[in-house]
Amino acid sequence: MFYRYRRSLIGAAVLLATGLPGAAQAQTYPDKPITLIVPFGAGGSADVYGRFLAQRLQKEFGQTVVVENRPGAGAVVGTQHVAKAAPDGYTLLLISNTHTVNESLIPNKPYQLMRDFTPVAPINDSDLVLVVKPALAANTPQELVKLARAQPGKLNYASSGTGTPYHMAGELFKSMAGVDIVHVPYKSSGGARTDVMGGQVDMMFDAVTTMTEVIKSGKVRAVATTGKARSSVLPDIPTMAEAGLPDYTAGIWLGVMAPKGTPPAIVDTLNRQIGKIVAQADVKETWTKNGAVPLSMSPDEFGKYIDGDIVKWERIVKISGAKPTE
Repeated sequence: MFYRYRRSLIGAAVLLATGLPGAAQAQTYPDKPITLIVPFGAGGSADVYGRFLAQRLQKEFGQTVVVENRPGAGAVVGTQHVAKAAPDGYTLLLISNTHTVNESLIPNKPYQLMRDFTPVAPINDSDLVLVVKPALAANTPQELVKLARAQPGKLNYASSGTGTPYHMAGELFKSMAGVDIVHVPYKSSGGARTDVMGGQVDMMFDAVTTMTEVIKSGKVRAVATTGKARSSVLPDIPTMAEAGLPDYTAGIWLGVMAPKGTPPAIVDTLNRQIGKIVAQADVKETWTKNGAVPLSMSPDEFGKYIDGDIVKWERIVKISGAKPTE
């Protein structure tokens, strides 16, 4: 009896000891700078909101939060870097639906999203807007479709890279409208945006949060937005549904993940702080004016959201015939 009792005490002590590192680490977290990897170029929606989040987290934690852009290969370069990082909460990944698209678009990449990462928290989502260069003779989606059908393979559209929301919005448009428009992938949305404004590329889908002021300046012309309802920041622009593609919806959402194995207590701490930030009145007000909707979920809820998005885009990748080599 005494032996069994002693053995149970030893077993309990071992279990307690093995749980201590993560628990102790969580109690002092963060006690050094955090790096948020943004696997996209500067100037796009992910970069803008990643930097905003980093500033607010830095204020909440009283610890430096550094944003590091690592674009390339449709977000694979930066994402792979985080997959190899220590699971200690000090290297985080900013993700978008580019990542859920890549699960089916690039099946042989060196990581799997839900195998190698832990969901932390969502940030926000926003609609996209289809814009054309001012010289293009199309003011409505109907006119654009008519022009594209008359010149198959002649028109092109820019994106921030293969697999990004801007690319998939274009492929979905091509598939549903039955048009042949050439995809021109860039390394960042900034480069794509610049070339549409300069007339080197005919059109692009972009986040309303980054394109609205460009539209208002007259450097591009808005044709349609991609949400179920008209955008609050572009109320005069019809949706794709209004323009004759009733089942068309697309957008961009952002969130944070950590390397698999990050202690649950640290994940919960990050989730609480990010949730606190996106719920702040001034954040809601500013983001709403820019066309972004704050999102708040538990890590488990966010994981289910990501799983659902992977399934959604797997179907669309198959229908569109999009390839990672584009």
